[in-house]
Amino acid sequence: MKRHLPLISTGAILLALFAAAAIAYDGFFSARVIVNLFADNAFLGIAAIGMTLVILSGGIDLSVGAVIGFTSIFTATLVTGRGLHPAVVWPLAIVLGAALGAAMGALIQVFRLPAFLITLAGMFLARGAGFWLNTESVGISHRWYDALANFDLAIGDMIHIPAAALLLLVVVLAGYVLAHHTRFGRNLLALGGNEQSALLMGLPVGEAKIAVYTLNGACAALAGIVATVYTSSGNASMGIGLELDAIAVVVIGGTMLAGGRGHVAGTLLGVLIFGTIQAAILFDGRLSSWWMRIVVGALLLVFILLQQVFGGRRPKA
Repeated sequence: MKRHLPLISTGAILLALFAAAAIAYDGFFSARVIVNLFADNAFLGIAAIGMTLVILSGGIDLSVGAVIGFTSIFTATLVTGRGLHPAVVWPLAIVLGAALGAAMGALIQVFRLPAFLITLAGMFLARGAGFWLNTESVGISHRWYDALANFDLAIGDMIHIPAAALLLLVVVLAGYVLAHHTRFGRNLLALGGNEQSALLMGLPVGEAKIAVYTLNGACAALAGIVATVYTSSGNASMGIGLELDAIAVVVIGGTMLAGGRGHVAGTLLGVLIFGTIQAAILFDGRLSSWWMRIVVGALLLVFILLQQVFGGRRPKA
């Protein structure tokens, strides 16, 4: 019970926030609003799933927002400016994101360098590369983008789930299976729990560390692609600060900052909390968007304190 307390607390907070918003605002409790919570936060959620795996391993990655920005302008430049098909550009963008993640993971593992500093360098590299490609926003007009923008899965007459929400659910399911039902996931938890003990047990610590940063880079690139579908454009400034939002929803979802404990389902709940606060502010129409940051900051502080009380371990610097 104690082990699942952060996850239960996150679920309870989500229900309380959603119930309060539903009582305060007419029309908030509807299938459309619930579906939009998934669709509007799909690229944040995809990035947060990758971040969850990294934090479970005891690491951190500050580059994800910049990778999203680079991927979006890279995709828009090649599709619009060079006339390449998205079927060619999307895999290439994911490979580039994964390559950056692999390079950062290798530097962290081989040279024993702090993840904070290496991924900070990766952030500057990806952001700079994005602005090198184009400093302006580039619109995307392609039949695949039009088809994805208009696609939805109808469940009855009331529920229509767009492509972005479906992709988020697929990534969450894949992340859940990978983190909690595979040897790789168990290796990540052991690595985050105590790296020296994992080494003594003969676990492939180096391979797992490089692999998780590679996977996170691919998730960030995929999030950038979803962002281009959502906005029908690419912009090098997209995703500024999103790495902090991703870390926040992971922690609010109950994952220990020190690593070794957490749950992918909790991250999804954290994303939905983030989206519920944002939707409530839009429904109100009188509150500044900064209130979302204030509430998220307060929740983040609460969950860090809960981790200290129930986790018994100090977060790594």
